[in-house]
Amino acid sequence: MKALRFGIAILAMLAAFAPAQETGVPAGGKWMRYDTEEKMTGYKRVRFELPAGNRLENSERTPLVRLYCVDGKLKLADLRPNLRLSGPNRASFWGRPQMRVEVRIDNYHTKHNWNWVNGDFLAMDGDTARELIGAQIFKVEFVTKDGPQIAEFTPAGLDLHQVRQACGLKPEKP
Repeated sequence: MKALRFGIAILAMLAAFAPAQETGVPAGGKWMRYDTEEKMTGYKRVRFELPAGNRLENSERTPLVRLYCVDGKLKLADLRPNLRLSGPNRASFWGRPQMRVEVRIDNYHTKHNWNWVNGDFLAMDGDTARELIGAQIFKVEFVTKDGPQIAEFTPAGLDLHQVRQACGLKPEKP
């Protein structure tokens, strides 16, 4: 009986320290939506996530594109390759480290300088986020420790009304 109580106590402690699982809801296409509320301000926080259709070399998880919106405005759009990026290859006007990436949105190709954040993710510009939400194809080439890699996304099918309400974004053509 003591062993059973001890086992239950251990399981209860492990459950208390386990991270809470967020439950997302489909937002159209391959997109998922996660809603929370800031406790102090009461602002509504919404995160949209789009997983890549491919897995990168030396990575256990697929890359993600995330849109973070707070109180009806886009706060951050980023690419999380889920592997270690190489170092930044340029500095912004303000001195922030950046990485030069090549982006394909449908049949349009362009180069961008995205803020490099601790080697974990790249913060994309708002124009790319607007172009992304209305696109059929979205590909990003970036540099990792193993050389250049390409993350391929299929953003088609996103419920644009949800994005407009949560982030104030409307799709743009490149």
